[in-house]
Amino acid sequence: MKLKIPAGTFQAYLFDCDGTIADSMPLHYVAWRTALAEWNCEFPEDLFYAFGGLPVAEIIARLNRSQGLKMPVFAVARRKEELYFEALPHLKAVPEVLEHIDAQQGRIPLAVVSGSTRESVRASLCSLQLLEKFATLVCAEDYKRGKPDPEAFLIAAERLGVNPEFCLVFEDTDMGIQAANAANMASVRVPPPWERAAKS
Repeated sequence: MKLKIPAGTFQAYLFDCDGTIADSMPLHYVAWRTALAEWNCEFPEDLFYAFGGLPVAEIIARLNRSQGLKMPVFAVARRKEELYFEALPHLKAVPEVLEHIDAQQGRIPLAVVSGSTRESVRASLCSLQLLEKFATLVCAEDYKRGKPDPEAFLIAAERLGVNPEFCLVFEDTDMGIQAANAANMASVRVPPPWERAAKS
């Protein structure tokens, strides 16, 4: 399966990490489910994918509100990250996205724009031996308003010194695509694992 790149001249590529560069969503879901089960919190898989792009702390806060729980946000986030890090040896890159990273590296600047923590993003990229390919990482600690707000993408464009209209965003979530649109950036949708498997 090939990703369809929109027409235009692009001076920078911005990539989401989880589910876009890294085929990590199934590993993240297992980590979430295990961590939340310790607090008797349910997290259906469809809701997990619907929350794609939200910062970890926001996900826990929403689950607390919806299920009347009082899970400690920092402790649950830490536990979830620990479980994800344990699974990193099983992590693989999304081949259709890796193709574009390899093709453009050294030609235009590349950035990662993620709702995950810097520690998590760096761990994923290091595991895939891709960290050095990116000029900057914009992670959950770097902005106030998460996707679908455009703030994170605009920060990446500013750091790279590229006007937003010349940036191309690779994203796997609706929230991410909405954020790209709000930032006046063109975008490429990366299909979820089950769609990629069906088309391969």
